Amino acid sequence: MNLHSSEFAGRMPAYVDRLQHALDQRLPAAAEDPARLHQAMRYACDGGKRLRALLVYAAGESLGAAVGKLDAAACAVELIHAYSLVHDDLPAMDDDDLRRGRPTVHKAYDEATAILVGDGLQTLAFAVLADEPSLDVGQRLRMVSILARASGSLGMVGGQAVDIASEGRLIALEELQSLHARKTGALILASLQLAAVAANATPAAQQALESYGRDIGLAFQIQDDVLDETASTEALGKTAGKDLRQQKSTYPALLGLDGARRRAAELFEQARSAVAALPGGGAPLRWLADFIEGRGH
Repeated sequence: MNLHSSEFAGRMPAYVDRLQHALDQRLPAAAEDPARLHQAMRYACDGGKRLRALLVYAAGESLGAAVGKLDAAACAVELIHAYSLVHDDLPAMDDDDLRRGRPTVHKAYDEATAILVGDGLQTLAFAVLADEPSLDVGQRLRMVSILARASGSLGMVGGQAVDIASEGRLIALEELQSLHARKTGALILASLQLAAVAANATPAAQQALESYGRDIGLAFQIQDDVLDETASTEALGKTAGKDLRQQKSTYPALLGLDGARRRAAELFEQARSAVAALPGGGAPLRWLADFIEGRGH
């Protein structure tokens, strides 16, 4: 299939709408008991860039997967991401009052509810994969395993633990890359791996997606560090300048702003090259790399 980047750009709003519909179907109804918890879970899932879900759809489209086989994976990664943000914003973690341009869950509700929201979203993500009828049992099992590894102590949670432990001291570049490969990169990589499972991808295609995912994940984090220093709170939808105030090691701190920007640009180009051999040149994924590289928040 000859895919073009501009064609995926035109379909992206439909994918976002599709994801929202799929999440609405899978999240507990707002009125279902315990209603306040379920309302808060839905609040936590509103808005955002939907990057991880779009990676699922872009990778699946590049491999010719039926879109109906991608919805569960797209929902699952968004649920895990939403849970991680809710917990990350808590006073015991990064202590933020603003997320996606509005009060964080513990401010809109309370801290206990926010903890339970994260717990509920995390467990729902695995139920969504385990119960998906469009996937065979083997695919469901592989997806659950991929997401569990990416989300746990060897992935996202472990990265957050190291990030907290690293506050107030400057760590080496290699340590910083390892930290963010877990904290941010693991779930981005998992998004592509889940799509590969849904598409029954060849080993070569899996390898291409994994190279792309590692490069995009690191580039995205470097970009976040740059934006934290250069963008406004209004543009970001979250509190700007927190890394400096919390004395965190960042790519601009280690490489300088210009050096960090150059490194991110190199990684985006590597990512585009990694998927060039996929059907249609991996155009949806190349367009998404361009889209992420040009973001301002």
